Amino acid sequence: MTYSTLMVHLNLGVSNEGILRIATDLAGRFNAHVIGIAACQPLQVSCGDVIEQDRIEMNREISEAEAAFRATFENTASRVEWRSTVLPSSLAAYVAQQADAADLLIFSPEEKGLTRDFSRCVNVGELIMQVARPVLVVPTGVNQLSLENVVVGWKETREARRAISDALPLLKQAAHVTVLEITAAEQIATVRDRLKDVADWLARHGIAAETMATVSQGNDAAELDTIAQQKDAGLLVAGAYGHSRLREWMLGGVTRNLMLHPARCSFVSH
Repeated sequence: MTYSTLMVHLNLGVSNEGILRIATDLAGRFNAHVIGIAACQPLQVSCGDVIEQDRIEMNREISEAEAAFRATFENTASRVEWRSTVLPSSLAAYVAQQADAADLLIFSPEEKGLTRDFSRCVNVGELIMQVARPVLVVPTGVNQLSLENVVVGWKETREARRAISDALPLLKQAAHVTVLEITAAEQIATVRDRLKDVADWLARHGIAAETMATVSQGNDAAELDTIAQQKDAGLLVAGAYGHSRLREWMLGGVTRNLMLHPARCSFVSH
């Protein structure tokens, strides 16, 4: 298993240097084809002058994003492509649909306070719930994916199983992998047994993994984050959990807290 095709989403009107550097690194690691993608919505206004100015600005921002993407991969121009659109409907739905062409989507949520309006912002929760592909979430300001230490947040769920399976190409390149589950005290023995099964499965894929079962203190997101920091994890792998509310996809609290960590990348599957 490998990532033959990467899709990297570029935010408009801001620097994409960090996510492009990580995409370049991964393209080299996996000898992958790379698809760049950007999307935005026109402003919902009735004033003709404002509409025209917004159209000009959107086209300029898309052109700048494409130029940055192509310049990053100029030495592998035959193995990249660019996709972009302006559309009135959901940006997340568009990106999710286009990700049919990729094995892995690389995505950077816009930093809180930087987004001028929702016309340039892809809803991260909606995207991850719809995309049906693993997503590497790159925080703003992070420009390197360290695989020295990787933590897998384990739960006995479909999402966790899918995430660890989707992450196998990265886990094979990691120097040290820890599979961690936080559980109730009375479940510790059971959890240790099933973590051994996970570690044995990884070993058959050529991945040596440490297992760790710890008792929940009531805030699993904070505890997982603390252990990831102690392990100096450059990547956290986890299942993404969510629910729908008023027709909008929302991430569960633990998923959102871990995925939007400002200092490390997260690999999530739903």
